[in-house]
Amino acid sequence: MILSVSNIHKSFNEVPVLKNVSFHIEDYDKAAIVGINGAGKTTLLRIIMGELSADEGIVTVSRGKTIGYLSQQEAVSGENTIYNELLSVKQEIIELEQRMRSVELQMKSAAEDALPQLMNTYASLTHAFESANGYAYRSEVTGVLKGLGFTEEEFPRSVSTLSGGQKTRVALGKLLLLKPDLIILDEPTNHLDMSSITWLETYLLNYRGAVIIVSHDRYFLDRIANKVVEIDHAKATVFGGNYSAYAAKKEVLRAAEYHAYMKQQQEIKHQEEVIEKLRSFNREKSIRRAESRVKMLDKIEVLDKPTEVRSDMHLKLEPKYTSGNDVLHVEDLSKSFGALNLFEHLNFELKKGEHVAIIGDNGTGKTTILKIINELVAPDSGEIRLGSNVAIGYYDQEHHVLHMDKTLFEEISDDYPTLTNTEIRNTLAAFLFTGEDVFKQIKALSGGERGRVSLAKLMLSEANFLILDEPTNHLDIMSKEILEDALNAYTGTILYVSHDRYFINKTATRILDLNRKVLTNYLGSYDYYLEKKEEQLALIDSVGRNADDAAVSAYHKDNSTAKADTSSDTRQSWKQQKELQAAQRKKENELKRCEEAIEQLEQRNNEIDLLMASPDVCTNVARLQELSKEKEANETQLNELYQKWELLSE
Repeated sequence: MILSVSNIHKSFNEVPVLKNVSFHIEDYDKAAIVGINGAGKTTLLRIIMGELSADEGIVTVSRGKTIGYLSQQEAVSGENTIYNELLSVKQEIIELEQRMRSVELQMKSAAEDALPQLMNTYASLTHAFESANGYAYRSEVTGVLKGLGFTEEEFPRSVSTLSGGQKTRVALGKLLLLKPDLIILDEPTNHLDMSSITWLETYLLNYRGAVIIVSHDRYFLDRIANKVVEIDHAKATVFGGNYSAYAAKKEVLRAAEYHAYMKQQQEIKHQEEVIEKLRSFNREKSIRRAESRVKMLDKIEVLDKPTEVRSDMHLKLEPKYTSGNDVLHVEDLSKSFGALNLFEHLNFELKKGEHVAIIGDNGTGKTTILKIINELVAPDSGEIRLGSNVAIGYYDQEHHVLHMDKTLFEEISDDYPTLTNTEIRNTLAAFLFTGEDVFKQIKALSGGERGRVSLAKLMLSEANFLILDEPTNHLDIMSKEILEDALNAYTGTILYVSHDRYFINKTATRILDLNRKVLTNYLGSYDYYLEKKEEQLALIDSVGRNADDAAVSAYHKDNSTAKADTSSDTRQSWKQQKELQAAQRKKENELKRCEEAIEQLEQRNNEIDLLMASPDVCTNVARLQELSKEKEANETQLNELYQKWELLSE
């Protein structure tokens, strides 16, 4: 075991963020920590690293084990070049190499009696150098830099000239080269393009150590994780397997919790009805039975209602008007910025209802294509034609469509002046902005909050052609799933740029890969793109027609069998359902007859009491005995009916 987290508690302003959080990390574990934004994931990492103290609990790192941590905001600084910054991690090896060179020089001019000692020293240094993989350390540095998206031309650049994202990549590279026993990464894919993310996945999968990852990249977590630690309502639950396995198990658990809650609520309601009915009989025994049930109800530990899946944010996208079948035509499109030629002679078109993703490495011009279509950037050459009745809704990853000095309320009301104050507040509430939040300025919001405002405006636009630039940036997993559902239900046309492979897999029906200044079309999801891309790279010809026909025949055969099985199952299910319904009706009728019998006997006993008190009967001993026996028999029968009624009512 490398790390043990035991009973961690942490509160801020008396609000619990972590409660009784416990888990452990074994050698070679690849663990993901998941949860909505604000769940406490980063707080937990900081407690593990000792940057923040826990209110209660213990974090234990095994003796001799090392931990490396890369936070979301961590970056390098200084005047070092990119290459030398990473090379600094190998300082011990560099010093060994320098000592080896020094001993080599000494050996050339050493006296004969000093040579054996120098040779022993050199052998010792050489062994240490080889053990530290010294002969490959420079190529290792080069491989990590290239894997993280740096070209050899960029190696001599000063770190001080880099963007924030590039500095974070350099910091990640240094951490990977340090090779601690446990690597902790907080959102490591935020500043990486698809190629770099794929490289990092492979690196971490083969890493001879343990890894803890906090990430909203579900595809990344699917490939890396063999354990998932979920932080939900301040509590931690550990699941075995990758993200998809966790999501499936979580759904089953949530359904079971909800079923248990609903079953208990039904039981409570039923017991309350039984108690009310027993009291309505207004007899000493029935009242005692009612009181017994009240005590039983008081002892029940009432379950909390489970939070519904994705119940908070409400996003519904629906076009106001239907566009023509031809939505977009792009012909011979080219764009350069100075000496940088992004792409040239691009051609593609979109039809009504298509959901198309543009993918490619950072800097290839994906966002530029969207800006050209939106007339925010002028092309060098080419033609953009929109079809008839096309209305564009644009989501900008940098949120330039938002006005930083406006409040949330003003942002909506100024763009949609026909909305009432109540409608504006309801819209913002659907995106989790309530109360005084609506009067916050846009510039005071986080990236995720600005994303939600942009989505709110997109929903109100009622556009039939959505153009989205990195729509999942800054969104937590739950918000991504809400957006996925909304886009999949959207009947209009969508063109978007994204590096979120899980999101692409869920929402795209076609992919345009911008690579080497050319767009390649793939008719399918991201997994289909990967499959076909590998085929193209390996230059594998498609299978022959006979093989295709055989595959189609096999499919139809399997499909027919499945349909027959399904039909048989349906008939069996229908028969069982009918039998259950008949049994239920029988019980209901029996319960009704039981209640009628109780009512008749109660009514007869009341009549007997009146008769026995009447002047004509109270002096007639024979008649009194007769009525008394009848009432006694009725009481015996009533006791039996009460028991039967309680059983039937259960």
